[in-house]
Amino acid sequence: LTNQNPPYVYTPSRGLVDEKFSVRVQNAPPAHPLTMHALLHSEDGDTWEAFGHYVTDAGGDVNVTKDPSLGGTYVGVEPMGLLWSQRLVPGSRPGLRFRKQDVQTPMQVRLSVYQGHQSEGFMDRAVLASVMMERWYMAPGVRRVNITEGGVTGTLFLPPGPGPFPGLLDLWGGVDSLVEYRSALLASHGFASLTLDYLKPAQVKNEYFEDAYRVLQQHPQVCRRRIGLVGLSFGSSMALRTIYSNVIQPRCLVCLSATHIQPVGGTIADFLDEIEEKLKKSHYNDENQLIWRNALLPMPTDTSKKVDVGRLQCPLLLVVGEDDQSWPVPESADDMRQMMERAGNSHLLTVLSYPRAGHLIELPYSPHCRASKFLTPLHKERVMMLWGGEAAPHSHAQEDAWRKTLDFLRKNLYCSAD
Repeated sequence: LTNQNPPYVYTPSRGLVDEKFSVRVQNAPPAHPLTMHALLHSEDGDTWEAFGHYVTDAGGDVNVTKDPSLGGTYVGVEPMGLLWSQRLVPGSRPGLRFRKQDVQTPMQVRLSVYQGHQSEGFMDRAVLASVMMERWYMAPGVRRVNITEGGVTGTLFLPPGPGPFPGLLDLWGGVDSLVEYRSALLASHGFASLTLDYLKPAQVKNEYFEDAYRVLQQHPQVCRRRIGLVGLSFGSSMALRTIYSNVIQPRCLVCLSATHIQPVGGTIADFLDEIEEKLKKSHYNDENQLIWRNALLPMPTDTSKKVDVGRLQCPLLLVVGEDDQSWPVPESADDMRQMMERAGNSHLLTVLSYPRAGHLIELPYSPHCRASKFLTPLHKERVMMLWGGEAAPHSHAQEDAWRKTLDFLRKNLYCSAD
């Protein structure tokens, strides 16, 4: 570099994980190749990185918001590519999925600038400029409350202020541990969100969800008549089965990567047993990755084998990844649409369907996970699960689906009349 003053990189120092940022490099030579590199360390000690290749303009600047990456882990004009294209550095443990465990601390991302177009060996190269950026799941003033009432185990996140706030029961997928980051971010957007621990043996029962709903409904900072449910994967199946409850009366449902195929009238343990039986039809691809999506097909015509969404009385938002390799999500969405059309309640249904998106539709700008290690819920078998999706279209789907989910929740929990 021939400039007397070194280049420098500018970006906001902190923000919520779903906020876009603007990264600019200034004071470099004109028409000069540079590499923008993002590095973060997970709480498990693993290292993730993303990088893009840029060329400075006539003034010696790069603006990631409008300038294209010519190569790297993403290409084209991708303002958030330095986050969503994050991948494990070479030599890392295989089959990992990025997850934030402690939502009370930020995700710290180191943004650095290197001379030339580099693709490896970043730790051994001279850094021209760098800055540390904090990405938070909890906005200032959000409160985290452990819930252990009436046998219910979970974490309640409350927005800043006295409330009362619309409430959400947040049901994660098939993991027997508490996942808090989605609820933390929902509270940052004004919803009192209770993420529920529900897959431990003592809690796998229908009444457990009703108990959790009552806990949320009776909280003094929650609007008891403005409560919705949000589910992902197996959590979506649990949200849909509340159609048969006389206690749970949600104002709306959001179901990501959902199927309604499950035995009606049985317990959750019955559902898990049936899934395990059906999964004997699953298969592995050439990379020894397990594919579940065909195990539940063909779509049952027996109404006792699927939730009767024709009985639904509140708005339902389905988020569908068309390359889902875990559940038959596109087929399920189409069948639910047909059932609701026949029942005359299809006006309650909204479907967001995304080509080349997979099963794990996460918060915006989260690294895409096409396959990862997974512990099966019932027999605790560790497998390498294929979730599907392609990085760029899947990540764009995550961003679009999150924005539209927040709009859907605001419309039905904040704006609708009692």
